[in-house]
Amino acid sequence: MKSKITIKQIQDLLIKGVQTIHVDDDTSRRMWWASLEVIQKEFLSQNYQKGGIWVASPLPALNDKKFSNKLHGWLWSPGGFPYFQKKNAGFLPVNHSAKIKNDLEFISNYKVFNLSQEDGYDPFFMVITPDFQCILSITGEKNKKILLMKCDEESLKISIELMHAKLNQENYEEGVKFRKAINNLGNLNINHQFEKNFWPTLSSKLANMVPNHNIQNSLKNDEQNVQITEAKLLRAISHEVRTPLATIRTLISSTLKKYSMDASMRNRLIQIDNECNEQIDRFGLIFDAAELVSNEVPTLNNLAKINLAEIFKKLVPLWNKQLNRRGISLKIDIPDQLPQILSDSEKLELMLRGLIDKNTRGLKEGSTLILELRPAGQKLKLQLKVQKLDGKKKEILKKENGSDIGPVLNWNPQTGSLQLSQNATQKLLASLGGHVTQRRDTGLTVFFPISDTK
Repeated sequence: MKSKITIKQIQDLLIKGVQTIHVDDDTSRRMWWASLEVIQKEFLSQNYQKGGIWVASPLPALNDKKFSNKLHGWLWSPGGFPYFQKKNAGFLPVNHSAKIKNDLEFISNYKVFNLSQEDGYDPFFMVITPDFQCILSITGEKNKKILLMKCDEESLKISIELMHAKLNQENYEEGVKFRKAINNLGNLNINHQFEKNFWPTLSSKLANMVPNHNIQNSLKNDEQNVQITEAKLLRAISHEVRTPLATIRTLISSTLKKYSMDASMRNRLIQIDNECNEQIDRFGLIFDAAELVSNEVPTLNNLAKINLAEIFKKLVPLWNKQLNRRGISLKIDIPDQLPQILSDSEKLELMLRGLIDKNTRGLKEGSTLILELRPAGQKLKLQLKVQKLDGKKKEILKKENGSDIGPVLNWNPQTGSLQLSQNATQKLLASLGGHVTQRRDTGLTVFFPISDTK
């Protein structure tokens, strides 16, 4: 009988003969996060449309739904929560993109297997498309970690064959599907320039994560460096907060698909999933704001024509569910035939969800959120107002009681909640084409430029 194939065996085979540089655990985590971002943003995003496959452990490395929709995957994931108490959980990626999904939609384009102790807990990721292939892993002992990236033909061949054998041992049908998916890709076009481009891009990404210690113009730069350092710390904290939440959501999804349960238990799990999703989105916005403060992304994204009214119609059912759970009403006032605006659709959706959360957190039952869209010259005006009831059922405007702490966050001592500061909110909306006018006692108004229809 053949010995059991494990992910650790594959990692050990790939590392043979490689000149290695050992780093501590924290550094290896930063290298892993940065590597995943570089691979997906700089390379995979241009090469996923023709389809392909991915294999990962211990959680999906892909953090964008568009990839998982096009690529078929196989995932080895821990079977329970005790594992996530270990420090290895810091390697797990998270998804901070906007998610618009039905409560009962737990369909994923990948098969999940239980990760055994023999497989190990070091992260592993392999993606193969006709024009782009890559194997990424972190291996090694504690504080002697190695970042491994392979894209040569021999390493790909070895990994494909061993993964096929592993699937055959654990689920023969999935092994057949894996081999069929590989064969359907045809002859792979090995991109020999990828390795040369990957390491400089990764180095640049990692360099941008290090605080800037510029001694010139010391007083001005010291203040700026403090803000940048605070923002970088927030990015790290945001990642650490979203990691266990994303883990919980993955386990809930797997549990709902695999096990029968009564309606009350299913609804409770769905409620937990919803709460996790909202928190992931909140900290996703904090992460984006921290990047802007750190000047690691352009202050203006590539904007395109979008229909803001259509985005509202898509988000309203989700907002109603979110607010109804807290006893808050939602009023939408959108006239017909509104012009298109210039913005970034996906990021704007996430920002709008964050604004809903920011302006309703801490409200009591019976409050009302009002959203209005109106043409305003060459701009489209979005106005967000919150009304709540006092003890005598009289409507009063919501007032902000929080105070800014640093360049990104606002803390409300009454609710204990952290939200984006007014300055961070303005910067994020500005990067999406919006101009903000805001006073603490009258809600929020955003003007978006109308696209040129000629």
